[in-house]
Amino acid sequence: MAVKIYKLGCVGWMVRIFKKNFGVTLLALPGFLLILLFNYVPLYGLLLPFKNYKYNLGIWNSPWVGLDNFGFLFNGDVLYRVLRNTILYNAVFITLGTFLSIVIALLLFELSRRFVKVYQTILFIPYFISWVVAGFAFRALFDMEHGVINSILVAVGKAPILWYSEPQYWPYILVAAAVWKGLGYGSVIYYAALMGIDAEYYDAAKIDGASKIRQAFSISVPMIKPMIIMLVILQIGSICYSDFGLFYNVTLNSSLIYQTTDVIDTFVYRSLIDIGDIGMASAAGFFQSIVGFCLVLITNFIVRRINPENSLF
Repeated sequence: MAVKIYKLGCVGWMVRIFKKNFGVTLLALPGFLLILLFNYVPLYGLLLPFKNYKYNLGIWNSPWVGLDNFGFLFNGDVLYRVLRNTILYNAVFITLGTFLSIVIALLLFELSRRFVKVYQTILFIPYFISWVVAGFAFRALFDMEHGVINSILVAVGKAPILWYSEPQYWPYILVAAAVWKGLGYGSVIYYAALMGIDAEYYDAAKIDGASKIRQAFSISVPMIKPMIIMLVILQIGSICYSDFGLFYNVTLNSSLIYQTTDVIDTFVYRSLIDIGDIGMASAAGFFQSIVGFCLVLITNFIVRRINPENSLF
């Protein structure tokens, strides 16, 4: 190979490879262009967190401010609140969502194939519902005067609750909403992994008299463990990112419940709308990316030390 490259030259060798694999290259070209356009071209914007961006000057000519944009995030108690909420919510989403998705996938795996598609469709419908639409649905449930839940409370002799003014209820509501929306997607992924398990394992377990629960714990879960670990590692990498639609639309952006519903994304959005500081918003995004990258490396390192076969790299 080295001799061929030397004789043809690097450019000539690349042209020859391109002609040889023209069909496959042409097939991959749209995906390559999308990745280039949306993943690599925007890297130019990494200058913004370190600049005082001026619309009339552009990115290059705007003055450098060093780490001043990050000072806006780290000053005061607001960062602690939004960072705490973001990490705790995502930790619960990952733990509970993964557990329930695996349970649902195991139940679907035991059903007849004729009914699986029906149940999968029912579970998958919430995933395609916009949080804007879901926000109106939750408002119909929790509205003070006409909400379904308050109507039930009044009917049984209880006092109505000011849901959008009481922060203590929202951790449970937001967790339930996130699990409701993402359960179908997660269960389908794990169900597909279960379908790839060789049926001979289950046949041998049946001969040995293993129950369905024993088969699940001894065969199903261990066989899809690499998939579970990979997805959890990727989710941990985005633990500093929040589902903006969930925390903004479902809560109706009520300022009275910011104590338990304000996360990094909603805080940055409000700051950008109120102040109009693009540099500060870019610094927040850069901070989220760096933390997520470090968490992926740390989590993968821990997994590799425990079991190298299950690590991503």
